[in-house]
Order: sequence, then C-alpha cells, then structure tokens
Amino acid sequence: MAKQALIEQRPWLLASIAAGTAFFFLKDNPIAEGVWGILLKGSAVGLLALYVALRVPGGKHRADGWLLVAALVLAALGDMAIELWFTAGGAFFAAAHCVATALYLRNRHARPSPVQKVVGLALLIGTPLVSYWLSGEVAIAVYAGFLGMMASTAWMSHYPRYRVGTGAVLFVVSDWLIFSRGAPLDLGVLPDLLIWPLYFGGQVMIATGIVQCLRGEQPVR
Repeated sequence: MAKQALIEQRPWLLASIAAGTAFFFLKDNPIAEGVWGILLKGSAVGLLALYVALRVPGGKHRADGWLLVAALVLAALGDMAIELWFTAGGAFFAAAHCVATALYLRNRHARPSPVQKVVGLALLIGTPLVSYWLSGEVAIAVYAGFLGMMASTAWMSHYPRYRVGTGAVLFVVSDWLIFSRGAPLDLGVLPDLLIWPLYFGGQVMIATGIVQCLRGEQPVR
C-alpha cells in the first residue's frame, strides 16, 4: 500500500516541488514572463493541493483534509492573482487563511503548554503590528490580522509544531519580507532571495505535516 501510494500519488508532491523550484530560478527570466510565468507560479501550490487531495483519508479526518485542499487552492489562486492585482491576491490569501484557521480550530491542542500559548498570542498580535510597522498601511495590517490568526492557530493546534507550526511562521516571515520592500528598512537582496523559498517551503511543510497526521503516519499531540 505504501509503495503504491508512492508510485501513484507522491509524484504530485515532487511535481509541486519541481514547479516551485523552477519558478524561483525562472521568475526573472523572460521565459517566465506573462501568462506562462503566472501559471508556473500557481502550479507550485496547485500541485501541492492535488497531492493532498489524493492523500485525504476517509472517515473522520476527511473534512480536515478537504479544508486543507481548499486553503491550498485559494493560496494558489492568490499566487496568480497577485501578479495581476495585488489587492485581489491579498483577498485570496485572506480567504485561504480563514479556511486554514477553521482547520486548526477543529484540531486544537488539548493541553497547550505555557510557552505554546505565549508564542500563539505573539503571532496573533505581533503579525499585524509588525506588518503595519513595515508597510505603514492599514489595509496591509488588516490582511496581516488574518495571517496572524492562521499562524497562531496553527501553532496552537495538535499538529506537529516543527512541521506545521514552523511552516506557518515561515509564511509570516515571507509576507513580512514582501511588506519590507516599501519600508525605510533596506534589506537589500534578501527579499528577492527569500520570499518565495520561505513561502513555498512553509506551504510544503504545512501540507505534508498535516497529511501525515491525517493518515496516521505522524502522531498527533
């Protein structure tokens, strides 16, 4: 069964990683300009959503799996839309964060530690505050409120923090680097180098971490 899953389904995870890697190296290349570049960017998380859809188990975890699929599909749409209209991309990502938050709230940690609570609260409050400090825009801070809600609930869920929680934090840092582009704080080439790897790597960590838990391949806490 595990061998069959590897043959029939996990190549979609490899295809997602290949697409994400290709986009990173080609995003400034004329080859990736226009529609083809947008489709390549969207295919990275889109293929990740397909991987999850093929790995969703039946039974009591089915709804959780499809919530994850929905969040990834919305994120993939956001990846493409943001290339055309920043506000539209933000709207798709805000919707993705809402769906992901619903997933994490359905899977809250039964006995979170004091440190876990502190980090969760820091993500909830600190994400929009830092985003506003970087951008100086209320609209960005409002969006970051959804981002912080997602990261906080991911950290407070029973999913493994070293995979799902850390992946959500990488998502936050990636967005902070986006917002830093309009800030007085000059980070040089760091945003260009790190935004996509942090974001896409975070999405892969979240997706694979949750899938393994849903399928009983990784113990929940």
